[in-house]
Amino acid sequence: MRGDLGPGTQLPSTSQLVAQYGAANATIQHALKSLKDEGFLDSRVGKGVYVRDRQPLVVEAASYIPPAPGRFRYQLIAVTTAVPPADVADGLRLDPGATAVVRTRILFHDDQPVELSASYYPADIAAGSGLAKPAKIRGGAPQELAELGFPQRTFVDRISARPPTVEEAESLDLPDGTPVIRQLRVVHSDGERPVEASVLIKGAHLYELLYRQTVASE
Repeated sequence: MRGDLGPGTQLPSTSQLVAQYGAANATIQHALKSLKDEGFLDSRVGKGVYVRDRQPLVVEAASYIPPAPGRFRYQLIAVTTAVPPADVADGLRLDPGATAVVRTRILFHDDQPVELSASYYPADIAAGSGLAKPAKIRGGAPQELAELGFPQRTFVDRISARPPTVEEAESLDLPDGTPVIRQLRVVHSDGERPVEASVLIKGAHLYELLYRQTVASE
C-alpha cells in the first residue's frame, strides 16, 4: 500500500516471510491469499508471487464520463418510481414522502463491475420524458434535461465512505472487508433549481478520485 513493492515485484518466498515476520506458515499463507483475493498479488506457477500490475481507476470526480470510454460500459438495471433516501430528497428539495423517478445502472470496466449508480429526478420534471422510460437515453440524461428546459448549470458533490450493503458487495464483487466510496451529486439548473441527484457507489480498492481547482490570482 505504501508503494515499497512496485508493480511486478516478486515477493520473498513463504519460508523467507515466515522468518522475516516470525509468523506461522499458515498465517503467511492466509495473508497471501487475502492479498490475492483483494487483487494486490498474482501467482505465477513455478515462478512465485508478484505484486499485481494494476493501477487504480483515476477518475475526474467532476466528470460524468469516465476516462477511456471504450473500456467502460453502462448497463441499465431498472427505471422505477420511489421515495428517495433522506439526503437525496433534501438535495432535490422534495416534500416529505414525495416520489422521484430513479434510474439504476451498473458501470463495467473491462467487463468488471466497478460502480453502482442511482439517479433521481423530480417526478414533475421526468414524467412522460425519456428519463422515465426503461431504456437508455440517446445523448444521456444531461441532453434530455436540456431538451426539457432544465440545462445543467452547477453541481455539488458530497463524498463519504462506509461498509457496503450485501447487495452492493455482491453486485460489485467486493473482496471481504472492502469499504465503498459513496458520492452524492446534486445537479442544479437555472435559478439554482435541483433537477438531478445521483448516488454513486464505488469499491474503495479500485478508485482514486481526482479533483482540480483553479486558484484565482490576486
